[in-house]
Amino acid sequence: MNLPPEYQKPPQSLGDWIISVIITKIPLIGLIMLIVWAVDKETEPSKANWAKAELIVQLIGIAIAILIVAVVGFTFLANFGDDFDWSEFK
Repeated sequence: MNLPPEYQKPPQSLGDWIISVIITKIPLIGLIMLIVWAVDKETEPSKANWAKAELIVQLIGIAIAILIVAVVGFTFLANFGDDFDWSEFK
């Protein structure tokens, strides 16, 4: 069977996957590594696809978190903004 060269390599071991997941849990470094794995041509296709999926999930999570913070902030401001002394910030 003639497979492309990127599919002729042995699959990544369980230890390699565990190390990859642990690296992604480190703040900022994990995000950088996911971007590197997602765009690097030398990364195995399965790992590149996993990195792309993980980036999408993280971006969705960040967007939801920003939305929740904005809604809570605006709700707080709408309910308690009139009682606050804004002259201190001018």
